[in-house]
Amino acid sequence: MLLESLLAYAHIVAILGVVVFLTSEAALCRAEWLNAAVVRRLARVDVIYLAAAIVVLLTGLARTWWGMKGAGWYWHQPLLHLKLTLFVVISLISIKPTMSFLRWRRQLDATGALPDEAEVRSVRKLIMLEAHLMVLIPLAATLLARGVWTR
Repeated sequence: MLLESLLAYAHIVAILGVVVFLTSEAALCRAEWLNAAVVRRLARVDVIYLAAAIVVLLTGLARTWWGMKGAGWYWHQPLLHLKLTLFVVISLISIKPTMSFLRWRRQLDATGALPDEAEVRSVRKLIMLEAHLMVLIPLAATLLARGVWTR
């Protein structure tokens, strides 16, 4: 019971980290607010967002293996597969913003130029898409925890 509680706690803390840093990216990635400091901050925030996402994945996997219900139960549940699919889709979407932040920082360091407004808006749309898709994961989690659509 203690292990289950600690795994759930670690998972929730990691999820909160993902939410905080994705929200930070959404707030910072605005053409009207972008300056050199923000470009550098976006790149740093994105690294922390990546680290938090990895911890979410690892703690989630740990919960399936060492949690009370066990891997045999979890891995046969369609909602777990939905959660993982959404996680992968969000991860794939996040590649472009990450690459953009790194490119913006390199460009800033090399020439002092900031990205153009259209590109910033395009990247922000992807960040917002990630955030909106992320909202579906806790829905699947709560349905799974309550036995809805389980096998």
